[in-house]
Amino acid sequence: MDAGNIYRFNVETLNGAQLNLAHYKNKVLLIVNTASQCGFTPQMSELVELKKQFEGQDFEILAFPSNDFGNQEPLEGEALGQFCERFDTNFPMLDKIHVRGPYAHPLYQFLSDKKQNGRVNASPRWNFHKYLIDRNGRVVDFFYPFTKPVSSRIRKKIAHLLTEKQLTAQ
Repeated sequence: MDAGNIYRFNVETLNGAQLNLAHYKNKVLLIVNTASQCGFTPQMSELVELKKQFEGQDFEILAFPSNDFGNQEPLEGEALGQFCERFDTNFPMLDKIHVRGPYAHPLYQFLSDKKQNGRVNASPRWNFHKYLIDRNGRVVDFFYPFTKPVSSRIRKKIAHLLTEKQLTAQ
């Protein structure tokens, strides 16, 4: 397996099941760290809207709740699931993790370190930091929290990646 992509990582779902990110092979992904008590939390609705805009295409959003910034994610497990129901989330909400610092989940260590991912040096500075992943599982861009999920910048990059020919070298 290519060390330059996300497919070697396992994450945990809200119900405790293990999920290997190879499950999302050949899909364009937007990976975002979320928090239920943040000023950016209204972006949850925009993430739902973004997912609808690309419905039926090989696009997915993966949301990772994190309490790393201002203790703005006090919820755990089932309470997180209930929170997501308020927004009618149409994308996977995964288990709460650390996204920065020495205890960061290995996926986030990879996403934020150019030495590991080959492209981006950008660890989350706050909640709703977004990473764009191409069909080959490679980090291609990132967006700071103030960039709204439905911004033309994000939508155009997703559309471009969805139409781009996939590399066959894996």
